[in-house]
Parts: sequence; structure tokens; C-alpha cells
Amino acid sequence: MNSKNYVEIFKALGDETRVNVIKILSKENQCACQLLEAFQISQSTLSHHMKLLTDSGLVLARKEGKWVYYRINEEMFTDLKDFFEPVNAIDCECTKCGN
Repeated sequence: MNSKNYVEIFKALGDETRVNVIKILSKENQCACQLLEAFQISQSTLSHHMKLLTDSGLVLARKEGKWVYYRINEEMFTDLKDFFEPVNAIDCECTKCGN
């Protein structure tokens, strides 16, 4: 994944509602109607949030008739985990933190 992709991901995660959508979808797949009930927002506002999440690749959408079902893109979250893995491996040699 290139830097531009990460920028889009972090932009998508830069909103509390979208972060909460991710939390919900991490537990179970949801229909747009279920997400609307969970957030008490308008359909157009939800569509905006979901477009950003799907365009970033964090969420996958599947249309069935008039309903849209959303789920986490597990591969993208694995890539994010791999992105942050080197951060966990950094050893600090400063005297302030004691590591």
C-alpha cells in the first residue's frame, strides 16, 4: 500500500461517527438501515460516511435489492496492523522513559 492510501484511511478514521461505525462493524455485519438506527442520523449523512469508509477500503459494501450491507475489510485492517508493527518494535534509548 502506498502513502496516499494511508492518508485516505486516516482521513476516513478522522471522524467520531466513522470510528463508531468501524466499532459496530467489527462485531457484526450491518445493513444500512441498522446503522441508521444506531446513530440517529439522516440517510444522506450515513451515505456520506459510508462512502468515505468504502472509498478508503476499510469497509466493503454489498447491495441486495434495495438494501446495502456493510462489513469490515479484514485485509485492510491487517495491512494497517502491519503498517504500525515497526512502531511497536522501536526501542527507545533515552533516559527519560527508562527503556
